[in-house]
Amino acid sequence: MSDWINICATDDIEEEDVIRFDHGARSFAIYHSPEGEFFATDGLCTHEQVHLADGLVMDHIIECPKHNGQFNYKTGQATRLPACDHLGTYPVRVEGGRVQIQLTE
Repeated sequence: MSDWINICATDDIEEEDVIRFDHGARSFAIYHSPEGEFFATDGLCTHEQVHLADGLVMDHIIECPKHNGQFNYKTGQATRLPACDHLGTYPVRVEGGRVQIQLTE
């Protein structure tokens, strides 16, 4: 079963920024790209489980705040060591000025 879950208003995330979103036992990172699009990945770095919302966003890259591993948040691909495993990515849409994530149970 798939559900669209409200995260926040579109203007709650500045362009080239990231916020944390927790739902149930899961944590996500929600990004606002320089082109005005929104993306969602797993919230924790695959290297040492540090939350990515505390990291630095540059273009389409999120840098982990602990050891500076990097990921492309559009694809989830790990792009710089020590991060080796990719992030999960999730569908995002904007409805009525609200950012929503689609989660599958």
